[in-house]
Amino acid sequence: MAEVIRMPKMSDTMVEGVIANWLKKEGDVIKSGDIIAEVETDKATMELENYEDGTLLYIGVKVGEAVPVDGIIAIVGTPGEDFSSLLTGGTTPAAPIATEVKESSSPVEVAATPAPPAVDLSSIPAKAVRMPKMSDTMIEGVIAKWLKKVGDVVKSGDIIAEVETDKATMELENYEDGTILYIGAKEGEGVIVDGIIMIVGEPGTDFQPLLAQTPAPAAPVAASPAPAPVAAAPTTPVKESPKAAEVKSSTSSGIQANSTGGIIKASPLAKALAKEKNINLSWLQGTGEGGRITKIDVENYKPSQGGATGNFISGEESFEDIPNSQMRKTIARRLSESKFSAPEFYLTMEINMDKAMEARVSMNEVLPVKISFNDMVIKAVALSLVKHPKVNSYWMEDRIRVNKHVHIGMAVAVEDGLLVPVIRFASEKSIAQISAEAKELGSKAKNKQLQPKDWEGNTFTVSNLGMFGIDQFTSIINSPESCILAVGGIKETVGVKNGQFYATNIMKITLTCDHRVVDGATGAAFLQTLKQYLEDPIKMFI
Repeated sequence: MAEVIRMPKMSDTMVEGVIANWLKKEGDVIKSGDIIAEVETDKATMELENYEDGTLLYIGVKVGEAVPVDGIIAIVGTPGEDFSSLLTGGTTPAAPIATEVKESSSPVEVAATPAPPAVDLSSIPAKAVRMPKMSDTMIEGVIAKWLKKVGDVVKSGDIIAEVETDKATMELENYEDGTILYIGAKEGEGVIVDGIIMIVGEPGTDFQPLLAQTPAPAAPVAASPAPAPVAAAPTTPVKESPKAAEVKSSTSSGIQANSTGGIIKASPLAKALAKEKNINLSWLQGTGEGGRITKIDVENYKPSQGGATGNFISGEESFEDIPNSQMRKTIARRLSESKFSAPEFYLTMEINMDKAMEARVSMNEVLPVKISFNDMVIKAVALSLVKHPKVNSYWMEDRIRVNKHVHIGMAVAVEDGLLVPVIRFASEKSIAQISAEAKELGSKAKNKQLQPKDWEGNTFTVSNLGMFGIDQFTSIINSPESCILAVGGIKETVGVKNGQFYATNIMKITLTCDHRVVDGATGAAFLQTLKQYLEDPIKMFI
């Protein structure tokens, strides 16, 4: 019996995963324990392990496409068996993504239709044009403007409508030659992803079977003046024609205007490769169908063929839209939730780092690893949290969890955003152990090699921007933690003691507190203890 392989939840914040690489193909015999694919999550690129023995009958996602947690990615079973019911009757995705199963911008063709049609649809000289998925978060699109009407003759490449998505108003390109027989949504109406927008075919064709045999949207998009309520989209859309409607937009990633002002068509893999190689798609001549740029076109491109200089016009406005990575979307979602749910307040304190600087020099003369100021801060924070456990707590709506252990999350800047690997039991480790572990975790974060055990379970977070010349800043709490410490740079300044001026080194720190858990006096007491450790580092080792 065939079994479905679904996208697993690989981290606590994961909403969807992107197939970075398939290691198996349809027809391969696989067994439990085989690594079948590499999946890019919001935190790392991870291997996907198979747990079903059999033959890989179906792959529903191409490389570079996103799949929500619990979405179908493959089917394993016995060669020749019918698995169509698994594609149409599977469970709906998990809660974080509501009821939608994400699909790629190029719909995946299904081996069988949901149910045997009463009419042979292939004999009908008409094709359905559906609402494509124009962004990773799109659930429905609103017809902003029709550029064609019923009765118009259209051909492949014509722009037939403007569609407003959750991110931009985009042009909808047609890929069917024929006459528009039916328009299923008025201007201003919403159509769910994969819902029928229009039907193109030969004049006089009875197209009703196409409408009858198609999974209906949540509400009839042609009959309601308001956007249709969101319904569960089919796990994998049934593709009516060899080419579905394609999106063209000046604001979408990888879609560019060439020197003649036309729209550039490129495959998702070509776009990704061009971005990686820093190649402007407008420099390439596509060899694919309809002039589409393919992966081979990008690989064969030679700089002598063209360049940005030839297309640049002095004084012309220019911009680049960068698609949000899985990591960036997760950062936005998580920090927005924290910022607008936790009543934050901030406590700032100056730390005299003269003795800390002297201690660091001495330690680096004898220890096997080089100690950084951040290592010293993490050690001091860990010891301070032991004395002030309320600051080491979680807000959990119906209760406050006071953590007895100390796991310090350290914010690490990476190319796509921010990761927070965790130094576990930091209060029990030596400063040399903390330093070595921090370096290892930082390297793994930058190389996207972190595993779930590396980022889960932090009880308090330290964010240090001092190395970037930042004197002082505030951080947003990493929920469900109750506090986060922002650490600025060490700055030489002038102090006054007994009427005498002297040079000294000051570091500013700011504690962001969730007032539901930590009160001002509690946060201030924690900072006082932290100040004592950093201003007299020997206390950390007594």
